[in-house]
Amino acid sequence: MNRSLSLLGSALLSVVFVMGCNEGRASNAASHSNADQNGSKKGLLASLLESKKDITIPEGSQFEVTLDETLASNRNHAGDSFAASLAEAVVENGKTVIPAGAHVAGRVVDAKDSGRLHVPARLSVALSSVEVDGKSYDIDTTTIRRTGQNHNKRNLAFIGGGAAGGALIGGLAGGGGGALIGSAIGAGAGTAGAAATGKKDIWLPAETRLKFYLLRSVTVSVKG
Repeated sequence: MNRSLSLLGSALLSVVFVMGCNEGRASNAASHSNADQNGSKKGLLASLLESKKDITIPEGSQFEVTLDETLASNRNHAGDSFAASLAEAVVENGKTVIPAGAHVAGRVVDAKDSGRLHVPARLSVALSSVEVDGKSYDIDTTTIRRTGQNHNKRNLAFIGGGAAGGALIGGLAGGGGGALIGSAIGAGAGTAGAAATGKKDIWLPAETRLKFYLLRSVTVSVKG
């Protein structure tokens, strides 16, 4: 009888132990399942936050940039590219579409160094692309043009002044004939002086801020 009770007790203990183990396993499985679900929810949320959407920047929007390098009419040529950085963020409907500091590329549209006597310098630039979240987008903007001053009036003063000075010296030295000779010599000297000092090239130093405006809208993909 005692042996039977002992065996029955052992059997009951075994059943209780097995049930406890099964409950522990079930609890662990439930915990893992909840953790997986939570992780899945967090992953979905992160995915939504990282998702991108297209935003169109309309025609006429301003792109104010800072030059990263110096441009000059006597150094650059039409077709040259240059680097710049966005000085002010591009904002649409209260949302920053392109942050300040974004990389911008530009191109030299026209460049002509200053000629001697009467040919002024020219320098024209425009933007060609902007980088947003590591992707480059082509843009079409207005062109900024700089033209040097015409040298004609200044050169005439140089040449006329040289002629007058030469005539005075020639007249003092040899009368009327000397005045004519001195005038010719003086004019030649004045022309040489104008040619030597008349070159006025255009420079746009690094850090110069320039404002451009979109000629056509551009659609960019931005995060969330």
